[in-house]
Amino acid sequence: MLNKKNKIAILSITSIVSMFFATAANAVCPVCTVGVAAGLGLARWLRIDDTITGLWIGGFTVLLVMWTIAWFDKKNIKFWGRDILTTIVYFFFVLWPLRFLEVGGIGNQSHTIWGMDKLVFSILLGAAAFFGFEKWYRSMRAKRGKSLFRYQKVIWPIIPLIVLSVFFYFVTKYNLLCCNG
Repeated sequence: MLNKKNKIAILSITSIVSMFFATAANAVCPVCTVGVAAGLGLARWLRIDDTITGLWIGGFTVLLVMWTIAWFDKKNIKFWGRDILTTIVYFFFVLWPLRFLEVGGIGNQSHTIWGMDKLVFSILLGAAAFFGFEKWYRSMRAKRGKSLFRYQKVIWPIIPLIVLSVFFYFVTKYNLLCCNG
């Protein structure tokens, strides 16, 4: 019987190796989705600070918004304010339930970073970073006609989430510049 550490190691290695044998992926692809979702689930399971978890929640939410809008486009569904309304609905359904968490939910005055709620701050930052890097990738690809390297469309939007996760790990672990909880 494998213990939890061995299961995580096997799953991680399998995921990384399989990425190199995968067929071509679409922009904001399923591989990217699995990467963001796995990062989020692993962070919560390992009891990583909500500032870091929120980054991944924000990235994942943007990913879902982009997929939904692409699905609307594919089905030729158009209505006034479609993109902004889709974004608002997704963020509402992500943020509203977080108000009711017993420990570390939104609205806990002792659960702040730089005077803002940790989850709200990091969800918005993660969303902005993921969205910005996804748009940057698309712009680079449009100018160049192709990706700079294989699976760039998968890796590029996740880079800021990883960098920000490392940054906030040190900020929250050593209580640098910020935190109340």
